Amino acid sequence: MRSNKCKATADVRPSHEGALMIFARWRARRASLALIEELRGEIVAAARRPALYAALGAPDRVDGRFELLALHAGLALRRLMTLGGLGEPMAQDLVNALFMHLDDTLREQALSDVSVSKRLSAMKSAFYGRNAAYAEALDSGSRERLEAALSRNVYGAPAGDGHAAALADYVLALEAALARTPIEDFAAGRFRYPDGALAGD
Repeated sequence: MRSNKCKATADVRPSHEGALMIFARWRARRASLALIEELRGEIVAAARRPALYAALGAPDRVDGRFELLALHAGLALRRLMTLGGLGEPMAQDLVNALFMHLDDTLREQALSDVSVSKRLSAMKSAFYGRNAAYAEALDSGSRERLEAALSRNVYGAPAGDGHAAALADYVLALEAALARTPIEDFAAGRFRYPDGALAGD
């Protein structure tokens, strides 16, 4: 009977090959999380470029920084979804990481759980609404609609705002550069927003 117990215990132990497979999956998952964090960091850094605020007049406030974060993230997510395959789960993981970042940022302000939940819900709605408007303008090839959306969302100004025209140039330069970015650059952590797309960089 004792030998049966020992045998039962031995039967549930993972084989050497099974243990290696579990370890490989764990390492792959850790690498994936590190990659997504690197992509998120690149988006945050691009959205905080000083020239966006100094040269293009984006409001250097919490709301202005959120608008530029949503804009840069939306362009990267748009490219990942267009690439399909691995790009789609990467896009989903990146969205999750971005909103975890926003959640952490709100909690650092010592807000209550209820306040964080409400503000995060509003941010999610704004994030998807903004990027739907930008995507519609980009897909239609309408620079006028892109400028109008940027004027409204980033500057809180009517269409025709001078800064919005310059920001539209920047967005179109990013869109063109992203269109040439292969999935391998994202998957290998080589993705960077292009230098020179913004005067003053």
